[in-house]
Amino acid sequence: MFGRLRALGARDIRLADAVLLVPLYLLIVVSALPYEGGSGLDGSWRLDVPAYFALSCLLVIPLFWRRHHPVHTFAATALVSFGQWLLHIDPVSANFAVLVAMYGVASRCALRWAIPAGLVAELGVGLVVVRSSVLQLPGLITGSMLVVATWVGGIYASTRRRYLESLEERAARAEHERDQQARIATAAERARIARELHDVVAHNVSVMIVQADGASYTLDTDPEKARHAVQTISSTGRQALAEMRRLVGVLRQDDAQVEEYAPQPGVAELDELVAQVRRSGLPVEFTVRGTCRDLPEGEQLVIYRIVQEALTNALKHGGPGARATVDMEYGAGEVLLRVTDDGRGAAAPPSADGHGLIGMRERVAMYDGSVRASPRPGGGFQVAVRLPVSRAA
Repeated sequence: MFGRLRALGARDIRLADAVLLVPLYLLIVVSALPYEGGSGLDGSWRLDVPAYFALSCLLVIPLFWRRHHPVHTFAATALVSFGQWLLHIDPVSANFAVLVAMYGVASRCALRWAIPAGLVAELGVGLVVVRSSVLQLPGLITGSMLVVATWVGGIYASTRRRYLESLEERAARAEHERDQQARIATAAERARIARELHDVVAHNVSVMIVQADGASYTLDTDPEKARHAVQTISSTGRQALAEMRRLVGVLRQDDAQVEEYAPQPGVAELDELVAQVRRSGLPVEFTVRGTCRDLPEGEQLVIYRIVQEALTNALKHGGPGARATVDMEYGAGEVLLRVTDDGRGAAAPPSADGHGLIGMRERVAMYDGSVRASPRPGGGFQVAVRLPVSRAA
């Protein structure tokens, strides 16, 4: 029943207020059936039935505004009741409207309004009892208990409503913070994917360009080498396309199915990466020193991408006859990585994008490492990385 009243109140507040006053309407009608006008024993006046209903309407009608104007509603009903007392008119059932209006003040206003409203209602009970000629003390106790119970109920309703409002506000704030954290995580994930796409595209496209240039030079003189270069372009393009599909699949937000992603490349794939660069025309020497250990997948991906980016730069900017070395050393608490080449170094033209070195620094900074990339004094370029070994290893 209360659930239906709440649903009705959500649709039409005025109609819900009218429904809640139905018991008071019934009490007024039932009390009017045996009602007869005349004078009472204590000198008060008993109204006839039309005047009875008129007075009841004056007391009940203001209650329709008790939700939005509780103080004004209580003042109106209290003034009508006080005027009734001044005119020596017998109390009617509609005088309960004062308690209803007082409940509205206690449940919807601050204590600075609720306390005076309770005192005024209690004063009204005292005035009625003082004029009564019988059962003054029991009547005062009963009326006072009714006023106090109604007032306490209103205060409880006010406290509960404010508590629920604070819960709703806290839930809304938590939902907003959760959405904000989700947006931050999404932005970080997209930045990571952007770095991955840059590394994949830059490396594979550079290999394809070098192989295409070589194929065009040897197409007439050495068709076998040209055919081998075209095959390398084909395999490199397929590999780049597969990695790009995997990364772009993360950005699909309307796909309800959970996508399965291929494992990220790590230290074990460095041999294959070096072999691919060698096939592209850049001689690379790869050495590993120290005791190999299992590294977290994140750090392995950082090492792989840095080697990939450094060799791609050497392939693009090193010039003809350049050679490269990849030196990886496992220390006690860190991994040292050096990628050097003897190409043009500082004499190489600047790259138009310039995101490769930034991506290196961002990746290494996530694991509190350091990276130094600069031309070598004798020619060529060097990328030196110090990557602390995570405790998870």
